[in-house]
Amino acid sequence: MPTKAEFSSISSDMEALRLNYQEPSHSWTDDLPVCMLSGVGFSTNQKYKPNGFRSEEHPFEDRSFHFRYDENTYFYGVFDGHAGSKASDFSSQRMPAEILLGQLKGKESDEEVREVLHQAFLAVERSFFESIDDLLAEKENLRLQLQGLRTFEAIKQYPDIVQRLNAVTEEIQSGSTAVVALILKNKLYVANVGDSRAVLCTEDKNGKISFSQLSFDHTFSNEDELLRLSHLGLNVQKLTQQSKPGLQNCTRCIGNYTVKGGYKEFDNLSEAEDEPVIAEPNIVGGIKIDDKCKFLLLMSDGLYKCLEEATGTSNTNAMLVNMVLEQFSEQSTLNGVAQAVVDKAVRIHHDAYMRDTETPRCQKHDDITLLVRNFNCCLGNSVSTTSEPNPVLLANDTSKQNVSEHNTLSDIQSLDTSFEKTEYTDDVNPMTENDAISLTSSSDSASRQMLFQFSGNMSLDDEGRIKPYVDFSEFFVAVEEAYKNGLVPEEWLKSSS
Repeated sequence: MPTKAEFSSISSDMEALRLNYQEPSHSWTDDLPVCMLSGVGFSTNQKYKPNGFRSEEHPFEDRSFHFRYDENTYFYGVFDGHAGSKASDFSSQRMPAEILLGQLKGKESDEEVREVLHQAFLAVERSFFESIDDLLAEKENLRLQLQGLRTFEAIKQYPDIVQRLNAVTEEIQSGSTAVVALILKNKLYVANVGDSRAVLCTEDKNGKISFSQLSFDHTFSNEDELLRLSHLGLNVQKLTQQSKPGLQNCTRCIGNYTVKGGYKEFDNLSEAEDEPVIAEPNIVGGIKIDDKCKFLLLMSDGLYKCLEEATGTSNTNAMLVNMVLEQFSEQSTLNGVAQAVVDKAVRIHHDAYMRDTETPRCQKHDDITLLVRNFNCCLGNSVSTTSEPNPVLLANDTSKQNVSEHNTLSDIQSLDTSFEKTEYTDDVNPMTENDAISLTSSSDSASRQMLFQFSGNMSLDDEGRIKPYVDFSEFFVAVEEAYKNGLVPEEWLKSSS
């Protein structure tokens, strides 16, 4: 058995090599073009204090991407990491490689595209487990070194080994939810594992706004998931009532080898005939994108759960859709829309904590990520130099859009909620990608408009040029006299000739 000093040196060298290999400073996804028709907002996890201050419990573990691969292919994803960001980091970089590097070529039918997404999830997890092979080997080596020792004996005699074993075990436990949206040839496909969500907002022919949740919450409150677990031989009633060590509250995820590689070691899972926690995604699509599609939301569970906790309602999808519609009329960028919604949700949650001084129910919230992909909503708060009302703002006045009815869940767990929408006659075209880019530099546009307005008040000559407003006649007379009197330098004469 190595000495403490030798073990410390070996562990340091392995850690340095592992970090250098697994956490490069530059990822290939950094070179993919960002989709300008989407925006992202986020908030780090926060734990509240009685004085109203907040502090982070752990580093930010959410990851996301929003790419425009070509004119027919867009890809978006939100990943909520657990027990560290190792799995969410890996998944957010590997998933685009499993979709965008030729796998979609020649795939025409919805079934073929769904199969590509299905295989991508399995390939990402397989690759992730391969990437932690060294950690698995190290864990087994550390366990062998402590074999035969009781816990308190191991801590007393080999504290460094025990500390390293705990750290390695935690890294192996790293997992991540995943919700991705693929737009291919104007069709939308959504795939997910875990409880991160995808919500599509649409408008019917009568101008009513509705939405559908396209993802599935893979949790212990999902009856379909409980049925799947019961078919594996598990007592689901007992499972839902007991604590769930290592499960991270999700029945499906990417990673979490502690459970997937050793579920027999958990009392509440040991009777399962096969892997109870899986990376098999639920997939929906293709959904035709037309002028009735308003926007798509991808979010980590921290967003809707903080609203559930603060308001006591389970219909948070409706709240979020209403909040997004409201921010479309107030913001000038899609990042602004997403961030404003996140900020508002966090504020609602914190306010609930501050109000409930005796028994606070909202003591902390998890990491939050919201990705908004726009289809046919116009941003309303662009800079204008005229005194006339902004036509985009008028056409998207969502202050009058309120929840009016709530329908039942559909076969894909959709929540259809209608909003009253004021009818306007203004013909406002949907925002294009170029429009999204121009809105980010609205101040430059305003400057050009001011210059145009200023020059329009000046008189023009016969050639359409602005007439000079400074008299240079005396200057030209002086130059002519200088030439006559030989006062112009010789090098000037050579250059002019």
